[in-house]
Amino acid sequence: MVSVQSDRPGSGQGGEELLVPSSVKIVVAGGFGVGKTTMVGAVSEITPLRTEELLTEAGEEIDDLYGVEGKTTTTVALDFGRITINPELVLYLFGTPGQDRFWFLWDELAIGAIGAVVLVDTRRLDAGFGAIDFFERRGIPFVVAVNCFQGSHSYTAEEMRAALDVADTVPLVLCDARDRESCKAVLVRVIEHAMNRLDVMA
Repeated sequence: MVSVQSDRPGSGQGGEELLVPSSVKIVVAGGFGVGKTTMVGAVSEITPLRTEELLTEAGEEIDDLYGVEGKTTTTVALDFGRITINPELVLYLFGTPGQDRFWFLWDELAIGAIGAVVLVDTRRLDAGFGAIDFFERRGIPFVVAVNCFQGSHSYTAEEMRAALDVADTVPLVLCDARDRESCKAVLVRVIEHAMNRLDVMA
């Protein structure tokens, strides 16, 4: 499941070899309204590609807005962004749509991913179950990132791990989906976790 392009030499103007950075794919997933689009937008060094549409009355019976009553748009396909971690590593980020009716897209978005972020909101922890189950079943390494913001409920890491029923081997970190450095730290943790998994399997 690892998608890492090996460093390969290129040609500079003077004939010297240039190091082309490796690239990896990370999926940012989670339930409806947990902050996936915000996270991709906060950390991306390019203007992110977004496929957002307005929420309409037609979806009132389908979309659960509990805890996110002010939400007016939703991702219907994907969010895409890019971030350079260092000169040798570039990440491509693919944010998933959160609503159940768009989950058929997740399999395509997860192809070739080195790992994933499962973003959860403490007001709606149950919205993270589907994403956790998705990556567990496919054996894709993932990190649970708890989106902390003003007005969110405060729980200990142990309480959240128990509520989400995730193993001790799955990293659980706190983050602010609006903050670039916070999001960057989560992505670095995903890479570390994925590499550790590979070392164990080797």
